[in-house]
Amino acid sequence: MPHGKRAGERCVQLLPDMRCAIFDRPERPAVCANLRPLADICGLNRIEALSLLAAMEVATAPYAVVVLD
Repeated sequence: MPHGKRAGERCVQLLPDMRCAIFDRPERPAVCANLRPLADICGLNRIEALSLLAAMEVATAPYAVVVLD
């Protein structure tokens, strides 16, 4: 993904069975190759991982500024 991947956006290299299509290939981005799964981020299964990631996205999202007249 030459322009990066937004939070919540599915990686174009993610196969239907949730494996990476370029896992062992040299074009795999360094950020992916250096990512190490940790229990506090990945949980015990995919459902927990997605829930934890969603909570982190909410916790780190920039807040909208509302100007009242």
